[in-house]
Order: sequence, then structure tokens, then C-alpha cells
Amino acid sequence: MIHETIKKNGITFGIITGLTSVLITALIYSIDLNLFTSSWIGFTNLVLYLIIAIVLLSKTKKEFPGIFTYKDAFTTYFISALIGILISLIFNIILFNFVDPSAKDTIKELTIKYMISAMEKFNAPAATINSAVKDLQENDQFSIIGLLKGSLSNIVFCTIFGLILAAFFKSKSPSQE
Repeated sequence: MIHETIKKNGITFGIITGLTSVLITALIYSIDLNLFTSSWIGFTNLVLYLIIAIVLLSKTKKEFPGIFTYKDAFTTYFISALIGILISLIFNIILFNFVDPSAKDTIKELTIKYMISAMEKFNAPAATINSAVKDLQENDQFSIIGLLKGSLSNIVFCTIFGLILAAFFKSKSPSQE
């Protein structure tokens, strides 16, 4: 049985994370599609989601009666991550497959240009670059299936991230103090 504090905070922060993702995607979409390939935007997003996770786990640990176990910390984060990913997934499916399907083609071309430039900076062999370009051209990362696959990858990443965060936020047993 999941404790009510874990459920409440996991759901609340999952909605916050999901809406944050929707807002960021909508802003990037409306400002400049080139920002989808920006590494500093990606890094900023990662820092923002880390801050949200830290606030979530800190708040839950303070509100939690008794010992906040590793399992409790992980469960809190995982509920939040799943809800956030689901909200983001639904928004992206609607935006890139129903509202503006042409945007995904533009972003794909921008991604290919960015990837070629980055690989050339690292002196990647032409065959490697060509193979990567071919792979990007053949796969539609913004199709419903592509977005579902991307969400599964996000879940795996979030699981690993959550396992690490849980280790930091679990309560120390009396013998560890």
C-alpha cells in the first residue's frame, strides 16, 4: 500500500513536471524550432527537472511520518516521473501529429544539420556521418510510435535517475547516524 503523502506529492509534482514540459515545448515551438536542437536548452531542462525532483523528495521526506525508506523515495519520484512523461507524451502526440505535422519534418532537418556539424567537429568518419543521417531520415521521432519509443527511453532514464536520487533522500537508519 502506497502512503498517502507519497501518492499526493508524486501526483502533484508529476502534474507540475508534465505542465513544465508542455510549457517548454510550446515556448520552443512558438519562438524558434531551431531551439529543439539547442544543447543549452537540453541542459537547462535537465537542471530544471533535477530541481523539481529535489524539491519533491525534500518536501515528501519532511512530510512523511517515520522513516522515509529507499523504496518510499523511489516510489515518490517514479510516480511523478511517469505522470510527467505521460502528460508530455500526450501533448507532443497532439502537437506534432495533429496540430502541425510539418513541424516534425522541419525539426528532423534541423537535427540532421546539427548532428552533421557536431560529428564533423569531432572528426567523425564520413561513413559514420552518412550512416547516422540515414538512420535519422528513416526514423520519425515525432510519429506516435517514435514518441512512444522515446517515452520508454525516458522511463528507463528516469528509473536510473530515480534510483540514484532515492539513495540520497532516504532516511538514515539509527545505526548510520
